[in-house]
Amino acid sequence: MRYGAYGLVEVLGAANAVLVTDQMLKIAEVTYQTKDTKCGGHALVFVTGSVAAVTAAIDNVRDNPPCEICNCAVISNPSEEMIQIVENFKKR
Repeated sequence: MRYGAYGLVEVLGAANAVLVTDQMLKIAEVTYQTKDTKCGGHALVFVTGSVAAVTAAIDNVRDNPPCEICNCAVISNPSEEMIQIVENFKKR
């Protein structure tokens, strides 16, 4: 399976992950893929879509954050290895 882009947003707390996900889904034609949690309460949210849509969603969250954003990124044309990493997160 190929994806145009992945958008990643790291926040502190599960509730903040929901807020960020909701905002991204409302602002652009992106699809929620998964959330991965790390020690210390950090949550990493993954969305997919076209490069333009993912970039719009990430830019909106960065420019109008609903909570404190630790980090965010857009990965355009993700490698097969990156796709497998996200698929493994989905299996957890």
